[in-house]
Amino acid sequence: MMNNINQAVLILIIANVLVSMKGFKDYSFLNKYKFQVNSILSGEKIRTLTSGFLHVDWMHLGFNMYALYLFGDIVAQILGISSFLLIYFGSLLSGSLYSLKYHKDEPYYSAVGASGAVSGIVYASILLYPAMELYLFFIPIPIPGYIFGVGYLLYSIYGMKKQLGNVGHSAHLGGAIGGFAITLLLNPSLFETNKILVISLGIPIILLLLFGDKLKNL
Repeated sequence: MMNNINQAVLILIIANVLVSMKGFKDYSFLNKYKFQVNSILSGEKIRTLTSGFLHVDWMHLGFNMYALYLFGDIVAQILGISSFLLIYFGSLLSGSLYSLKYHKDEPYYSAVGASGAVSGIVYASILLYPAMELYLFFIPIPIPGYIFGVGYLLYSIYGMKKQLGNVGHSAHLGGAIGGFAITLLLNPSLFETNKILVISLGIPIILLLLFGDKLKNL
């Protein structure tokens, strides 16, 4: 029987699927709740949250929910439901805020996706369980969790630069920053127990936070 912690992850997955399906079929619904710079700056702040439950297609939805399925339960099991939800929604909002900052001069920039929230959960799980190994798709050898996390972030940077699809790539970075920071605030002992990992993951985040705007000029 599924325990309460697993149910929290499952409820988020179901919510993402149902809201995304509504958006697939109803463009006016998608347009009303997606992330859009001009609308948010005009006062529709709710979009910073609702856009995180919409996706452009099944592949986009599937990738994010697969990552949430893999990593969400680790965070929930170790920290409990309340902290898991705090990291999830905190990362979602930090992803939206970073996107707003990065695209502030593009009033019609829009995006959707749970990427910010999922990135935060990915980074939280790596900090909490650095020994994890993953078997992904058709790769026959295990991949250390921190390599997956860094690869996820690099894909986000590439997507930001190339503006791939109607996907919130900049939210990946903002969400990773949020998840990283919130997890450390909730568990400051990680600075001692996983000091090398904290530094290793923190350096690229800090560099990207400081110099991320220069990606537009590359």
